Amino acid sequence: MDNSSVCHPNATVCDGDSCLAPESNFNAILSVAMSSVLTILLALVMFSMGCNVEIHKFLGHIRRPWGIFVGFLCQFGIMPLTGFILSMAFGILPVQAVVVLIMGCCPGGTASNILAYWVDGDMDLSVSMTTCSTLLALGMMPLCLFLYTKTWVDSGTIVIPYDSIGTSLVALVIPVSIGMFVNHKWPQKAKIILKIGSIAGAILIVLIAVIGGVLYQSAWIIEPKLWIIGTIYPIAGYSLGFILARIAGQPWYRCRTVALETGMQNTQLCSTIVQLSFSQEDLNLVFTFPLIYSIFQIAFAAILLGIYVAYKKCCGKNNPELQEKTDNEVEPKASFQETNKGFQPDEK
Repeated sequence: MDNSSVCHPNATVCDGDSCLAPESNFNAILSVAMSSVLTILLALVMFSMGCNVEIHKFLGHIRRPWGIFVGFLCQFGIMPLTGFILSMAFGILPVQAVVVLIMGCCPGGTASNILAYWVDGDMDLSVSMTTCSTLLALGMMPLCLFLYTKTWVDSGTIVIPYDSIGTSLVALVIPVSIGMFVNHKWPQKAKIILKIGSIAGAILIVLIAVIGGVLYQSAWIIEPKLWIIGTIYPIAGYSLGFILARIAGQPWYRCRTVALETGMQNTQLCSTIVQLSFSQEDLNLVFTFPLIYSIFQIAFAAILLGIYVAYKKCCGKNNPELQEKTDNEVEPKASFQETNKGFQPDEK
């Protein structure tokens, strides 16, 4: 039987709902080139985000890390558990369940810092959460994968690319640190850099999603259950992160920050782990899931941003809580802030 009537003309492996075409040399070269360019652009964008971080406030979160602790519970508590529940609920294949859990165990992505700026979040908390979650991932990823994946596979077969985690950490810390220094020395110039970088960051997020879709368009045909999980997973992360932060008594702008840090995962790291850990046959079943998650996490974040901007225009002037600490203004005291001293600067 001629498979060309069923599969893509260039497909080499077809298995049920999954179809994989070989990667051409052009795609390989384009992938390396675009990866290098995007890494440089991302570093520049993170430099501009660092221009909105104040050193003393950033160190305040490190010294009294109540906000980081809430984010830690969301990142390595809510997300892996949600992935486990979704995998069990949809009854997906073991290899697919493992990939869903790998996504849930990854640290937060740097795109959350860009979006935190656009929703008037706490940039100091956002950067400190991303940095700490990436650092803690060195130990928490193996632990979470051991606890959750043993239902399906031996967790020892999953390769954790510590070098990639280290690279992500360096690519985040160095540009942000330089941006913080610029903000400390030349605050007026830092504001100009921030405005340019915030716009460039928004364009970069869209560009990454589009390039990913073009480079891997031959692997878009996968099991519908993974499409559904990829749709539910990020919005569940945003929602549960926001709810837990509010239960912990945090102000609205920090709830928005924690929500973005929870739902916005490091999908590039997930893709690296998947490619290192699975055979070509298994990759046919799961290869595109990180990309699906990436697209939907960006899509839902854009929708939430649109809702926030619309609400801010309609009701922001009459809602004092919505205006808390916008543009680095001094935040007013509230009863829950009195309770959670970890968020307050030292007062003499």
